Amino acid sequence: MNSKTLCSACLLGASCRYDGKSKANEKVLNLAAKETLIPICPEQLGGLSTPRVVAERNGSKVVTKDGADVTGSYELGAQEVLKLAKTLGCNKAILKQRSPSCGCGQIYDGTFSGTLVEGDGVTTKLLKQNGISVITEEDL
Repeated sequence: MNSKTLCSACLLGASCRYDGKSKANEKVLNLAAKETLIPICPEQLGGLSTPRVVAERNGSKVVTKDGADVTGSYELGAQEVLKLAKTLGCNKAILKQRSPSCGCGQIYDGTFSGTLVEGDGVTTKLLKQNGISVITEEDL
């Protein structure tokens, strides 16, 4: 049976990142030929535009480089991704490392200095809390 896996849309080549670009990943694209990968972009599902001001997690909040609190949009996007996972029967996800939504194990520290800290993005945290296995493109 063909399993269904959530996947950050940017890794599949969709231009949905904050900078309006994609991060197409060869390993992810090769996997897409064998498995059903469901493209998701939590930021867009949360109502944020593309392109948008870069954001980072700062404690329990997500803030943009210009100081706007976008936590609500990130939380809404995470909830929408979880709904899709449940509706489609996805129990695993491949998400973009270091993203404030999708980061798994490592995220930027909220100072916009390029400093990485241990932690998960908003969507990754919610998926894990609901029993969905999350890996990054770097884990493939």
